Amino acid sequence: MLYYLQNYNFKVGVESKGAELQHFIKLDEGLEFIWQADPKIWGSHAPNLFPIVGELPEGTYTYEDEIFALKRHGFARHKEFKLIEEEEDKLVFELEDDEETHQVYPFKFRLLIAYKLENNKLSVTYQVLNRDKKGLYFSIGGHPGFNVPFYAGEQYEDYFIEFEKEETLHRYLLTDEGLQSGDTEKVLEHDRVLPLKHSYFAKDALVFKNLNSDKLSLGSRTNQRRIEMTFPGFPFLGIWAKPGPSPYVCIEPWCGIAGRDGESGELDKKEGINLLSPMHVFERTYTLEIL
Repeated sequence: MLYYLQNYNFKVGVESKGAELQHFIKLDEGLEFIWQADPKIWGSHAPNLFPIVGELPEGTYTYEDEIFALKRHGFARHKEFKLIEEEEDKLVFELEDDEETHQVYPFKFRLLIAYKLENNKLSVTYQVLNRDKKGLYFSIGGHPGFNVPFYAGEQYEDYFIEFEKEETLHRYLLTDEGLQSGDTEKVLEHDRVLPLKHSYFAKDALVFKNLNSDKLSLGSRTNQRRIEMTFPGFPFLGIWAKPGPSPYVCIEPWCGIAGRDGESGELDKKEGINLLSPMHVFERTYTLEIL
């Protein structure tokens, strides 16, 4: 079911399946910023990634000497969330463990995803509660896709991502199976502006670690419109579109990362995994602001 937030100039739509953001519309222009999930290209809008980010070696991991199968980006994006709070400017969705999740993920958890619309800014907040008597191992992240270009008559290559601070960026290359290969490739040196190019995605996502910046913007050389994203506390960032002339880009703040080719598969040793003590809460927020 689709739920909405709306104010004087913006409308936000969130689907209960996956608690997935599907619309962020500037009403006076009728301008939709979220990718509209063309199944011939990429059939999602902005999935939420939990309890893993990316791919696992052979699609499995080991926990307490038992092997579990878990597909890329985890199961939350395919699960029906329960709306537990609905206000004029806020929606909060809940997902709890069940018999189905225990088959692939042997932990008791409560995941809340909250959307709050304030003027031209949308906040997306993740809360993970460990309901178990043991430590909870997990990763979490966002995967929002944005229409590029914003306006008719523009070209994809007119667009760029501008970081808050100067960056020297090495992408962590992925194998055909979506795992970290161990190799890197420099894509930016002592600069703040990364031009968008379809050719980047021939090698899958641009994956970055430990940026200097907690803020970036998606903009164009041909208009003044920008989407500004803040992502404090997210140590990894992905930038992705399906290879080919796909008219969108995903900018993905992550607390987690794909597995490495050849690693042991033990969950507690996985790079980017988070450990949450019993009855403790983990919280992160990223924001999208239309400028």
